Amino acid sequence: MLSVNPADGPVLSVLYGTDAMRSIIGERAFLARMLDVEAALARAQARLGIIPEEAAAAITENAVLDKIDLPALARATQNTGYPVVGLVRQLTALAGNEAGRWTHWGATTQDIIDTAIVLQLREAFALIRQDLHRLSAALAAKAQEHRALVMAGRTHLQHALPLTFGYKCAIWLSPLITMRERLDQMEPRVLKVQFGGAAGTLASLGDQGIAVAEELARELDLAAPDAPWHVARDSVTEAICFLGLLTGTLAKFATDVMLLMQTEVAEVFEPHAPGRGGSSTMPQKRNPIACEYVIAQARGVAALVPQMLNAMPVDQERGTGPWQTEPLAVPQAFTLAHGALSQAITIAEGMTVDAARMRRNLDSTGGLIVAEAVMMGLAPHLGRGGAHDSVHHACDIALAEGVSLAEALGRDPCVTGALDAAAIARLTDPSNYLGSAGAFIDRVLARL
Repeated sequence: MLSVNPADGPVLSVLYGTDAMRSIIGERAFLARMLDVEAALARAQARLGIIPEEAAAAITENAVLDKIDLPALARATQNTGYPVVGLVRQLTALAGNEAGRWTHWGATTQDIIDTAIVLQLREAFALIRQDLHRLSAALAAKAQEHRALVMAGRTHLQHALPLTFGYKCAIWLSPLITMRERLDQMEPRVLKVQFGGAAGTLASLGDQGIAVAEELARELDLAAPDAPWHVARDSVTEAICFLGLLTGTLAKFATDVMLLMQTEVAEVFEPHAPGRGGSSTMPQKRNPIACEYVIAQARGVAALVPQMLNAMPVDQERGTGPWQTEPLAVPQAFTLAHGALSQAITIAEGMTVDAARMRRNLDSTGGLIVAEAVMMGLAPHLGRGGAHDSVHHACDIALAEGVSLAEALGRDPCVTGALDAAAIARLTDPSNYLGSAGAFIDRVLARL
């Protein structure tokens, strides 16, 4: 079948998403996980004496995707609106007349689909956790390596105060550590079996319904919820909201690097390879390609979050539409999120840092970036208001005449009456005005 989604095409898929995530969250994996649930249900019911053990063995043996006629399944799905009916029919035939009649015993379509999705989410979370650790390790290494590398901090894209590149890396890292914590906290709420039968009461299993649900949860190594959740969609929606938070965090990192790559700034760069980030017409270009695809995929995930939120109001005991929205959002969100994460790893592990350019940019305003430091140093002598006025006047002179802040300060008798040349030099050295930057780096790294 032809794909209309760039994330699944033969060419553009190398830019959007990853094959690793597609193999977990894609349609073939979804169908395979549904078969896993059917087989696990049969084994759980056999242990409880509800169906024959021979039937469970036959169902398990034939619950293999390669045995399924996918074109026939597609035709059946088009007719019924769900893949489970056709899948169960084929599995029943494969298991044989005697064993097959026990297939899908007491279950409903949504039980199989929802639990299959949960199995996919478990694998997807494991992949995200693994790569979050890798990205965090890369940024932690950069924070430690560059903890003393002074650069210009910028607010509203203008020079503000000096900080260190190590501090900047720690600021990128801290929310990623929080993402790992969120993932750990979220998994118990999301990784739970769904088994409720036709309307959620498991009436077809009599007084054995809860026992089957709990045994199925044990078989699949999932949590057993307090009640069926087929019309309570908060857990799956939370997973997509988490991806929105994760990719938003990645996009902040990518945005900063992209801005630092501007020709006029040129302090930090994505890893470079021949031809990477090139232009068809401008040979000199080294575009921030990985940053751009982090941001693009983050926007894609952000657009899917409201889609999931809007699907939460499921009517009565089985929805008439909202639930069918989820398959359009969940695989896309995970594919794009892992694509963004993969691109962010590329940036973090391979970024190059131009320390000399950082220093030139830092010095480009002749010390104006530490005007606050001078003001705070003068305040005990002149009062805060007087110090502010003196430094503000010196800044005006420095800007108007193109001299350094230190030189402009040296012309003011009020300043020189309070501070000698050595004191002015200390106050106008950006490396002496870093506040708690180093301590913040240490506090972030301690959380790893």
